[in-house]
Amino acid sequence: MSIFEQRESAIRAYCRVYPVVFDKALNARQTDENGREYIDFFAGAGVLNFGHNNQRMKDAVIDYIQSNGVTHSLDMHTTAKRQFMEHFTETILKPRNMPHKMQFMGPTGTNAVEAAMKLARRATGRQDIVAFSHGFHGMTLGALSATANQYFRNAAGVPLTHVKHFPFGCGETCPGCELGCGKDSINQMRAIYADSSSGIAPPAAFLLETIQAEGGVKVADKDWLLALAKLAKDVGALLIVDDIQVGVGRTGSFFSFDDLGIEPDIICLAKGIGGLGTPMAMNLVKPEYDKHWSPGEHTGTFRGQDISFVAGDQALSYFDDDELMQTVKKHGAMMNDALRPLADRHPQVNVTGKGMILGLDVGSGERAKKIVDQCFDSGLMIASCGTGGRVVKLIPPLTTPKADLEEGLDILIKATDNVMMQEAA
Repeated sequence: MSIFEQRESAIRAYCRVYPVVFDKALNARQTDENGREYIDFFAGAGVLNFGHNNQRMKDAVIDYIQSNGVTHSLDMHTTAKRQFMEHFTETILKPRNMPHKMQFMGPTGTNAVEAAMKLARRATGRQDIVAFSHGFHGMTLGALSATANQYFRNAAGVPLTHVKHFPFGCGETCPGCELGCGKDSINQMRAIYADSSSGIAPPAAFLLETIQAEGGVKVADKDWLLALAKLAKDVGALLIVDDIQVGVGRTGSFFSFDDLGIEPDIICLAKGIGGLGTPMAMNLVKPEYDKHWSPGEHTGTFRGQDISFVAGDQALSYFDDDELMQTVKKHGAMMNDALRPLADRHPQVNVTGKGMILGLDVGSGERAKKIVDQCFDSGLMIASCGTGGRVVKLIPPLTTPKADLEEGLDILIKATDNVMMQEAA
C-alpha cells in the first residue's frame, strides 16, 4: 500500500472505504491481490451496469483492437461510431418516437451536464438554471453550481452562480422531509414566475434527476415531475434530465423516466452507456435546440471514444429484447422485499429506490459507515450517500446472479441488524 500513501493525492476517497488492492474482477465480484473475493454492490458508482469484464463486450473490444480499428477519432466519422448510433436509434430512440440528436462530448457525466447547461442558455437567451435540493450533477464549475452538496461546493474556491435551488419533489417517498416537497413547491415557483414584481425571471432550464442517486436514493414523485414538466413548457424553459447514474436499464427500462410521462428536451447520459467501464458520455437533444450549436463550439478531446462505442454497442444488445429488463424488475423487487423487514424492526430505517438502485436510510452517517465497514469485512462492497452519508446505497450490476444478490443482501441485513442492536444495547 505504500506507493498509494506516499504518492497518490490526499483526495483519494473510495480506496479508504475499501482498503485493499484489487487484482481481478468478473461480473458482480472483485478479487483482491491476496485472493479474497468481494460481492460488488457498488459497481463503479453505477458505471458497471453489465458487470466487470462482460464477456460480450470484452470479445468485441479485443476483436476491434486486433483488427486495428480506430481508437481515437475526436468527432470524425468511424465505423464503430456509426454502428453504435444506428443501434441506439433503432433500439432506443425509434420505439419511443424520440427525434433527439446525439451529442458526444468529454467522456464523463459532468461534461454532459456542462454541455446541457450551456446549450440551454444559448437556446433561451437566459442565464439562470433551476436545480434541486440534494441533487448531484458533477464536479466541474458549471455542473458543480447545480450540485447541492455543500462539502463538494466548498471545494470550488469561487462563487457558484446562475443556478437557483428549489425543493426536490420526492413526496411520500421522502418521509420527514422539511423542505416543502411536492406539487405545492411547483405552484410556488409558478407564482413567482407569474409575478412581474417578484424579481425572479424564468430560467433557461430545469435540471433534475428522477432518482437522486448520490443525494440519498430519493425518488421523484410522478405528479411533481409532470407538474414541473408543464411549468417548464409554460415558461419557455428546457427540461433537462440527468440520467447518468440511474439510466441505461438501472430501473427496469432504458431511461429512468420511461414510465413517468415526461418528454425531456435534453437527456444526459454517461457511466453505463459505455458498457465495459470505458468512459463515454452523450447528450440526447431535441433538434430544435441542437440547431443552436455552431460547429466546434463545444468540443472535447475524448469525445471520439471508439472502444466505448464498440462496448456500448454490445450493451445495447441487452435492450434488443426485454429479458434483462424483466430480470432487473424481478431482482429489484427481491432486493426490496429483503430489506423491508429492516424498516419494520428498526424505526430509524427507511427503504427507498426503484429497480436495482435502493437506498437504506439508517438515520446517520456514523451508523451507515459502521454498516459499510462491517459489510466489507464480511465480503460485500457497498457505499453510503445522502446528507451526511446516512444512506447505504445498493447499485449492483444488472447482470448480478441471483445467488450473489442473495448472499450480498444477507451480509447487509446482518450488518445492519448488528449495528442497530449494538446501538440500542
